Amino acid sequence: MSTYFTKDHEWLKVEGDVVTVGITEFAQRQLGDVVFVELPENGKNVDQDDEVAVVESVKAASEVYAPLDGEIVEGNELLVDEPAKVNEDPEGTAWFFKMKLGNAAQLEALMSEADYKAFVETL
Repeated sequence: MSTYFTKDHEWLKVEGDVVTVGITEFAQRQLGDVVFVELPENGKNVDQDDEVAVVESVKAASEVYAPLDGEIVEGNELLVDEPAKVNEDPEGTAWFFKMKLGNAAQLEALMSEADYKAFVETL
């Protein structure tokens, strides 16, 4: 399993051709208390940087983007019923969606955990 990060503060865990996507600890801290999550539709084909999910907090609403081309295969229904899980475990059980990897070459442009931490320090 490999983990990658985006400049939009999303993390990706890649296992075979399935990619699990969520928002980072940094992103959930910026949002504050999460009160609503809208998930993408299963079977939807998405292109890299498409808006695919929405997360709303008491402070703001934010989009979650497709970090890669692919097909949505599962949304985390737990977040619909318990959006506060995003604040409790953003980089674990509070993943947003899983997608089938469409273009593995796109992974090369993403950040490692060390690169992401360095990026966050510049913000």
